[in-house]
Amino acid sequence: MKRTLLYITSLIASTIFAQNSGDYLFLSPMIHTVKIYFTQPAWYDSLIVYKPLDQKMLGSVEIDGFWVNSVGVQLKGNSSFNVPGKKKSWKIDFNEFVSGQKFDGIKAINLNNGFKDPTFLREKIALDYCYKNNIPAPRCSYANVYVNDTLWGFYVMVEQVDKTFLNNWFPENSGNLFKGDPQGTLAWLGNLPSAYYTKYELKTNELANDWSDLIHLIDKINNTPTAQFYDSLESALNTSAAINTWAFNILFTNLDSYQGSGHNYYVYHNLVSNKFEMIVWDVNESFGNFNMGMTINQLENLSIFFIPNPANSRPLVNKMLQNNTYKSNYISRLCNFISNDFDTNYLYRKIDSLVPIIRPYVYADTQKFYSNTHFETNLNSNITVGSFAIPGLKSFILNRKNSLVSQLAANGCVLGITDINSISHFQIFPNPSLNIIYLNIPTRFSISQLRLNIYDMTGKLVKSDIIDNTTPLDKYAIYIEDIDVGIYLCKIVSDDKVFYQDKLIIIR
Repeated sequence: MKRTLLYITSLIASTIFAQNSGDYLFLSPMIHTVKIYFTQPAWYDSLIVYKPLDQKMLGSVEIDGFWVNSVGVQLKGNSSFNVPGKKKSWKIDFNEFVSGQKFDGIKAINLNNGFKDPTFLREKIALDYCYKNNIPAPRCSYANVYVNDTLWGFYVMVEQVDKTFLNNWFPENSGNLFKGDPQGTLAWLGNLPSAYYTKYELKTNELANDWSDLIHLIDKINNTPTAQFYDSLESALNTSAAINTWAFNILFTNLDSYQGSGHNYYVYHNLVSNKFEMIVWDVNESFGNFNMGMTINQLENLSIFFIPNPANSRPLVNKMLQNNTYKSNYISRLCNFISNDFDTNYLYRKIDSLVPIIRPYVYADTQKFYSNTHFETNLNSNITVGSFAIPGLKSFILNRKNSLVSQLAANGCVLGITDINSISHFQIFPNPSLNIIYLNIPTRFSISQLRLNIYDMTGKLVKSDIIDNTTPLDKYAIYIEDIDVGIYLCKIVSDDKVFYQDKLIIIR
């Protein structure tokens, strides 16, 4: 077959694609076209045989008109692989047969088949939320996939967690990366590495095969006396980032994770900080789609302190909840997330912006697992397919938000909709700001004394100023030169009521 397409080389790719690896694939607002080519006559049968062997087959791929030769292709997944039909999930490894070969700076991509999501939106929305809130997780976009020029279906394209991913998130990428799979509960199994081999997968530095750092972390979690637990865990784990991951999983009822099934996550040993980092993975069953035997109503109202029975089966969460500092930080983090982007206005707009883009591709996918009616209905409402109930996307967000607001209020975080009054009458400016911000307060506002609180993105209070509303000034000056650059949350409060909240960006 004659081709006039552009062949990807590292030199050409560096001039065509964005500087940061993966930005073109995962951040550009487009549906990518991925065409996979095999020359083998029985290629599908071979892929089925290779799957349990974790072996990749030689193929070529064309992405948006750019041709990449000699790539490794394999079918992937567990439940998504075992579902009936030929629309399996794929992994494409650009580096498998040509050392150093990449596309857009990426070594591998995953194409997920949407086997449990009629909307094709759960993974995209959840991972975009992680990216927006600085939670280590793969990026996500969409692809229309062809095999040997035959339309194979519409797929969710997800970044691979590998050394390229690590380099984007952390100051180095040479530490040990472990995947909690098939059930990495972080329970203590003794000092012998072999006891952990069937619970976790070592994804980097396999030849060295040194599990001592993971065992050290698990030892700290399980065997530290209560009085020393905080200091001990702080020495081995980036607890602030771990709390973000924990809060995300509970927020989105993402139970096919450490918080539920005990797998589908990574931990990475950051050699600069000498602490482990937690990484989100495989969120296609978020928004209550991994039910663990619960009804939709139970999932929507899942406790913010949920741990599968018995509680010691998830020792990290169990012991952190028993520590007042960690418990308080966790509640604050959930409160911060709820105050910002886990909101019907934001998430509904996100859904409504994506649906018109993906709808033609969803409708054209004749191998998808749900009907067009399922797609349309499940955007808003619960559906039942066979014996499986699937939460409606928008209805779940609304009901989950209401439950979380109520639960958090009972734990000292008051942010219900009825508590946020006169929000349109306040103004903080300039935003972004350098060293000073100004606050306009409506003259008819009757509260005599207000407080401006500024929180960082971990939920930590970094500044608090009392504002005397009895003084008739047009604006109040608040000096912020003592706060580092970054993104913050501003709240105007009186007693336990929140009257205004917005993000503040500080630049220098």
